[in-house]
Amino acid sequence: MKFPENLKYTSDHEWIRTEGNEAYVGITDYAQDQLGEIVFVDVTSEGETIAQNEAFGSIEAVKTVSDLLMPVEATVLEVNPDLESQPELVNSDPYGKGWIIKVQVVDAAALDTLLDVAQYTKHIGI
Repeated sequence: MKFPENLKYTSDHEWIRTEGNEAYVGITDYAQDQLGEIVFVDVTSEGETIAQNEAFGSIEAVKTVSDLLMPVEATVLEVNPDLESQPELVNSDPYGKGWIIKVQVVDAAALDTLLDVAQYTKHIGI
């Protein structure tokens, strides 16, 4: 499993990668492995500001559905359009083409409350 050093992680297995004032959010390699084959990603919160740890959508695997939780308070700018026809990108490339949403972070200082790669891998027992 891969866990890029340049990301921040949540204990609920989301990641966030900042690029200036915007950021990309997805689920970790560990999360996609635990869920299994992803068959649908449902995000209807585009344009909304979502509080930290609140659901911004859900992800459906063959055997389960899980909420997607916002790592920090942010406004959803865009939903990855490729996931509509290729939800399996979350499995094959969770940190690249499988990103789920692009957001505008409300308070960049909140990023400091998230886990770095060492803390996240310890959290999941790797």
